[in-house]
Amino acid sequence: GDKAFAQFLTDEIKEEKKIQKHKSLPKVSGGWELEVHGTEAKLVRKIAGEKITVTFNINNSIPPSADEETQDDQKPDEQEPDLTSTPNFVVEVIKDDTKQTLVLDCHYPEDEVGHEGEEESDIFTIREVSFQPTGESDWKDTNYTLNTDSLDWALYDHLMDFLADRGVDNTFADELIELSTALEHQEYIKFLEDLKSFVKCQ
Repeated sequence: GDKAFAQFLTDEIKEEKKIQKHKSLPKVSGGWELEVHGTEAKLVRKIAGEKITVTFNINNSIPPSADEETQDDQKPDEQEPDLTSTPNFVVEVIKDDTKQTLVLDCHYPEDEVGHEGEEESDIFTIREVSFQPTGESDWKDTNYTLNTDSLDWALYDHLMDFLADRGVDNTFADELIELSTALEHQEYIKFLEDLKSFVKCQ
């Protein structure tokens, strides 16, 4: 059984490498620096007096495909739909002269993806906003967290503009999907390779 499993994995890795779009990770325009730690990625950008970091994790970032019922009537030569990774991402804005970090929790709404043609609709939304003490890794639940569900639209728009002024806009969000998808695929291939060596190990 293990031999067959290992053979399957070998073929699978070959296939995945064939469809791999990016041999190296795509860059995000606008001077963002990328750090990757396993499945977590961090984009950092410094502008006058501020540091902006965007963190996301590719785990569970691929939405479940809604069209599984239609698989049966696919013609065998049709490509499987491209999997796209749309992770939640957290934007932190740190101003040099304050001890607080503004944290904005953003995500890609599942129903929005693929509705092109709508005027100026944002492809990501802000879910929560809070202040956290700068430099502390543990977030405090005692800090007030603003949920945007019940938010004044004008305030919400200002927050979106605030992000856009710092380079977090639709273009950025598109490129983040590209990056995340490439990263997810790279990790998937690595996982298959690890699994193969694990299975072959006596």
